[in-house]
Amino acid sequence: MPRERLERLQLERLRTTVARLLDRVPPMRDRLHAGGLSNAADIRSLDQLAQLPFSRKTDLREHYPFGLFAVDRSEIIRVHASSGTRGKPTLVGYTRHDLEVWSEVVARTLAMGGVRPGMVLHIAAGYGLFTGGLGFHMGGELMGCTVVPAGGGFTQRQIMLMRDLGAQALKSTPSYALTLVNSLQEMGLSAADLNLEVGLFGAEPWTEAMRPAIERGLGLQAINDYGLSEVIGPGVSGECIEARSGMHLQEDHFLPEVIDPVSARPLPPGQSGELVLTTLTKEALPLVRYRTGDVASLDYGECTCGRSFVRMSAVNGRLDDMLIIRGVNLYPTEVERVVLGVPELGTNYQLVVERPSTLDELTVVCELSANNVDADGLRGRVAHAVQQAIGLAVNVQLVAAGTLPQSEGKAIRVVDRRTPR
Repeated sequence: MPRERLERLQLERLRTTVARLLDRVPPMRDRLHAGGLSNAADIRSLDQLAQLPFSRKTDLREHYPFGLFAVDRSEIIRVHASSGTRGKPTLVGYTRHDLEVWSEVVARTLAMGGVRPGMVLHIAAGYGLFTGGLGFHMGGELMGCTVVPAGGGFTQRQIMLMRDLGAQALKSTPSYALTLVNSLQEMGLSAADLNLEVGLFGAEPWTEAMRPAIERGLGLQAINDYGLSEVIGPGVSGECIEARSGMHLQEDHFLPEVIDPVSARPLPPGQSGELVLTTLTKEALPLVRYRTGDVASLDYGECTCGRSFVRMSAVNGRLDDMLIIRGVNLYPTEVERVVLGVPELGTNYQLVVERPSTLDELTVVCELSANNVDADGLRGRVAHAVQQAIGLAVNVQLVAAGTLPQSEGKAIRVVDRRTPR
């Protein structure tokens, strides 16, 4: 779609979203009024988006469960929610129209990633309140795939099903894909025993260093996808198989910005900051300028695949996952790039943060991928490489393969043992 035509559509849909908030969501209406907007028709250009107030995850928790819904509860035909491990869960609702939109954007994501109608799509992602499993399930059915709703866990059974049913496409988190690789090897099998062609991986930040390990281990092309339940679930953006250089964000449904997370000032294309999304077609839970907490950048340049939607970078980390250690800001993915670049190390690792006295200490716990290594020399090399990458001296602990917990969903990469003061 030409950019000029797209922006006209975005403006029309933005006005509809704001009108819905003004008419039906009192907390957001009050916030918009406080910001000087009382009529959606007063929005005459997309430039005015930056003048609208932000919404945050705390808004959903403060008005839990239904306080931000823009339709009567009787129109809600499904709810999903976050885990709620940091307080009340963020509850989201869907009308029938919302589920249709969700199915469409996930089907688009699958198509961009190289999935074709008729393929066997194996979904090794959680079902239930988590949006990953059911989101891809609906999109796969809409596309015309044979959907295998395997869910999470029971890894050897997953591999049996993929072999027996001839799975051609896989959906999981990237960390669980590596768990599948390890289990495949433990069963005496290899990628040649599977029929996989493509895998879509998201729901947690992962690095380019992880991609070849997944591709070699499972014999597929690894595609990055992105979504979040508050905005819709998976289907917000995804890589095209032609370029795999940034994820095309579906701008006719989601209007993106990137801001400085401290000053909240808009940042130009190419500059990394906090991703902010405005829903343009949601009925049940419309959100304006939702601060995702995910760190990314936007690229409006042409893509070799021919699609015109903006590309967002891979998520570099989450603001609430950022560690501050002795004044250094650190995302786990910065350490991951180093660990996965050392052939003697496996793909599983953890960062353990402690405060034994007055200063914080960071220990990088790594699994070995080989026997008979020079442990002292390897520890020294890894510690030096990590320090060069993050500017912080660390301890390195080497453990046998299989020592750390294997992911059955989102990997737990950080263990913070510091006692808050």
